[in-house]
Amino acid sequence: MTKQFVCAVDVGTGSARAGILDASGTLLGRADRPIAMNQPKPDHAEHDSRDIWSAVCAAVRAAREKAGVAAQDIVGISFDATCSLVVRDRQGDQLSVSTTGEKRWDTIVWLDHRAIAEADECTASSHEVLNYIGGVMSPEMATPKLMWLKRNLPDTWNEAGYLFDLADFLTWQASGSLARSQCTLTAKWTYLAHEDTAWQRDFFEIVGLDDLFEHGNLPERASPVGADIGPLTAQAAAELGLTEKCRVGAGVIDAYAGALGVLGGFAGDEQDIGRHLALIAGTSSCVMAMSPDPQPFAGVWGPYYGAALPKLWLSEGGQSATGALLDHIIRWHGAGGEPDAAMHAKIARRVAELRAMEGENLAARLHVLPDFHGNRSPLADPHAVGVVSGLTLDSSFDSLCKLYWRTAVGIALGVRHVLEALNENGYLIDTLHVTGGHTKNPLLMELYADATGCTVVEPLADEAVLLGTGMVAATAAGLFPDLNAACLAMQQGGKRRAANPAAGARFDRDYRIFLEMHRQRQALDAIR
Repeated sequence: MTKQFVCAVDVGTGSARAGILDASGTLLGRADRPIAMNQPKPDHAEHDSRDIWSAVCAAVRAAREKAGVAAQDIVGISFDATCSLVVRDRQGDQLSVSTTGEKRWDTIVWLDHRAIAEADECTASSHEVLNYIGGVMSPEMATPKLMWLKRNLPDTWNEAGYLFDLADFLTWQASGSLARSQCTLTAKWTYLAHEDTAWQRDFFEIVGLDDLFEHGNLPERASPVGADIGPLTAQAAAELGLTEKCRVGAGVIDAYAGALGVLGGFAGDEQDIGRHLALIAGTSSCVMAMSPDPQPFAGVWGPYYGAALPKLWLSEGGQSATGALLDHIIRWHGAGGEPDAAMHAKIARRVAELRAMEGENLAARLHVLPDFHGNRSPLADPHAVGVVSGLTLDSSFDSLCKLYWRTAVGIALGVRHVLEALNENGYLIDTLHVTGGHTKNPLLMELYADATGCTVVEPLADEAVLLGTGMVAATAAGLFPDLNAACLAMQQGGKRRAANPAAGARFDRDYRIFLEMHRQRQALDAIR
């Protein structure tokens, strides 16, 4: 019997990646291609969905070539993507979401914060749907972006015939199906998957989107993650370099793919899975915890039913800028420059030397509150700002290294802050499974263990996000009876790092200061 393979596609903020995996979860070949982003004004960020699809096709063809796998042996494909909003007209052609009016910019990027006022309006509605997004609407979700479009680009809104989360757009491009994933709709479109009537139409009426369903081509019911949506169309198969016998699976948001990739080994273990947290950390960071029962509370998105693994509720927290914040610190400092991999590595080496010379209390009076792009969790405050305390006139490279180190400490303490919120509301998390770009940063990986007191597991799989999406594709292809079985068969395990008990007191002090800085920022904001 011919061996069968699957293709996983991951569309991030700056690139599209593709991987070819076998049924044991081994990544045989991967490739990536850049995607363009337009930022015409502050807080606006836009993609070109045709550019994204072209990058996806090029990456898939290159990955298959690297893997040395025949096109006819790839039996399943699935997509994960950022929670960006794609708008097409009634003929399926591009529509501008940009203040520039250029049609090619038809996608509002997840990190775009143009709709912050609309998000506040949604929160002020106090509607039931807010109980399943942590009580506060984020400008990163679909509803406020749709409100902004209708108000500010009425021609685009009037012509719109299709509205997609980006992963669902890619599924549509691949299969022609208008099915939407339970992951995307539940996590970003206020779809209540656990309810018989999942769409709460009165909410959309309250926020002025009573005509949403005339423009969106949205289904009444979402498709479970990994559902077989159908085969590739002839055109998509040709463009991707695959065949029409390849099945397309209902996909996921990118961070949810990472959660499947690192927590898939606990699929079906409802009693134990609540001890484990997925930390998907790159430009920003997402933390995801799953449980058999809903754990709703303010400041953490969810609980979302079936948004990753079937029959489990998922709570999602996060930090809006982490890797992006370290890049910003490098650009911002006089001794910095371009924040490429070589610069990050150079700083990490020098931090290690400085700690060896000056001791573990390096720059102990320097403190960073890392909310430079708002606080996603646990405060759910997109208006929050960053704070740095303890600066001097030193502008040397060593001062950059100290600021970078203490910013990394602040990022790790932010994870601790989210963890405490989760554990105060029903979870018992003691293990962090970290994936994404931060696994390449030795300072962050050390801090995630020592500053939180948790065991940190780094997945053996190079690409946990691609692995998670591969699990989804394998389910759709029928290689396994369900998603749980695919996760258990394809999971790759990881290497463990225990927290250093000697570091506990130092980071306890830092954490007390971290919380006090939150309080002081609040007090300053309250002065009129």
